Amino acid sequence: MTGEDGKKQLLHLVFGGELKSVGSTEFRNLDALDIVGVYPDYQSALTAWKSKAQGSVDNAHMRYFVVHLHRLLDPEGKAGA
Repeated sequence: MTGEDGKKQLLHLVFGGELKSVGSTEFRNLDALDIVGVYPDYQSALTAWKSKAQGSVDNAHMRYFVVHLHRLLDPEGKAGA
């Protein structure tokens, strides 16, 4: 599917939270996850991720992630065919 600007829509989710330990990806409290948003392309997701990550730089346990939702929705890449 393409967006209004004619580019292919590749959904990305940006979220984060406080980890139990610095070396893991297990969250301390799932109820406190920060769901930043869903974005139509990687570049806009990266911009949102960078803003949130830089804003939490003082907390070593806080991490933000970009999830490639389009890969989960279409793991074999058939949507563009």
